[in-house]
Formats: sequence, C-alpha cells, structure tokens
Amino acid sequence: MDITIHTTVLPHEDPDASLAFYRDALGFEVRSDVGQGRTRWITVGPVGQPGTSILLAPPGADPGVTEAERRTIAEMMAKGTYGWILLATPDLDATFEKVQAGDVEVVQEPTDQPYGVRDCAFRDPAGNLVRVQQLR
Repeated sequence: MDITIHTTVLPHEDPDASLAFYRDALGFEVRSDVGQGRTRWITVGPVGQPGTSILLAPPGADPGVTEAERRTIAEMMAKGTYGWILLATPDLDATFEKVQAGDVEVVQEPTDQPYGVRDCAFRDPAGNLVRVQQLR
C-alpha cells in the first residue's frame, strides 16, 4: 500500500492573521485562497513539498455542525486545545528566531526533551499549538 499525507486541517477565526503567520512567519507558500471574509479556506504548504498541505478552514462552516458543537469548538479554540500540528526543521534555532521575531505567542523555547527530541512551540493566531522539532 502506498499512502501519503496530503492535507491536514487546522481551524482559523481570522484568515488574514492565520495567512500572515503561516506565510510570513513559517515561510509556507499559499496554494489556494477561496471564499471571503471569515469564511475563507486557505491552503498553505512548505516550499518544495507540493504534495503536503495545511488547510486553514473556518471551524464551524460544515452544515452538519450544530450550534452546541460550534460553541464547544469556539471554547476549545479559545483555550488552545482544539487543533495542533507537529512540524520539523533541520535548524530549530534559526526557525525559532524567525518565528519569534513575528507577533506570536511562544509556548516553549527550544528545549531538549527527556524523550529524545529537541523542540519548541508556538500558538498560531487561532490558538492552535504549533510544535517544531529538530530533524536528526
């Protein structure tokens, strides 16, 4: 079986702020940007990796989501417990410095973890946890 990860989804509340974070702070390229206002679906991905993307999507846009579920999603996003992603880079310190230079919430500076990885963490504008680990 030959399966690859094509796209993962993270929610956003402010498409312009999310776009700025993923494009400007992380250096991802914009692959598509459809919709309008807060109901925009933006696909971004790492330069040179056209087969892997992140879809930044409005969290409650699915018509099957109930109002109670929308409230729960909003509460979880506000706490930063709804979405997260793990990224990797060959130069963690340079990546941390570049991302930290923007207007982002640093959750953890580069740290050697007891389980064998070195990583750091930020919150994107929607509160999603973005962990970045050092490639070995």
